Amino acid sequence: MAKKRKAAKRKKNKKKKTKRRWSQRVTETSDALTLDEGVFTKGSPKAIARSLKRSAERSHRRKSAPYRSAMSMLTFYINRGGKGLSKTRKQTLEKAKDELRALYGKD
Repeated sequence: MAKKRKAAKRKKNKKKKTKRRWSQRVTETSDALTLDEGVFTKGSPKAIARSLKRSAERSHRRKSAPYRSAMSMLTFYINRGGKGLSKTRKQTLEKAKDELRALYGKD
């Protein structure tokens, strides 16, 4: 009897891991921007900010100003990362916000 429960539990856990997250789908197919691949994994805040700016200005799908769309996507990524982001990664992304403000002259 115990073996059946363990097998059922393992099967249930396996199913959860393979299910895609809605936040990933939003990041990939959002109407806000068409993002460059790997934009949030870049090492420097300046590179992240430049990529977001480029994507925002090229996108024809966005519904608001380029600055607002870029900042929204960056904030969304930080918020959805939550506890899963390391301290250094979160700091890099927060610095990317400052770089984005500087690129748009919103100091």
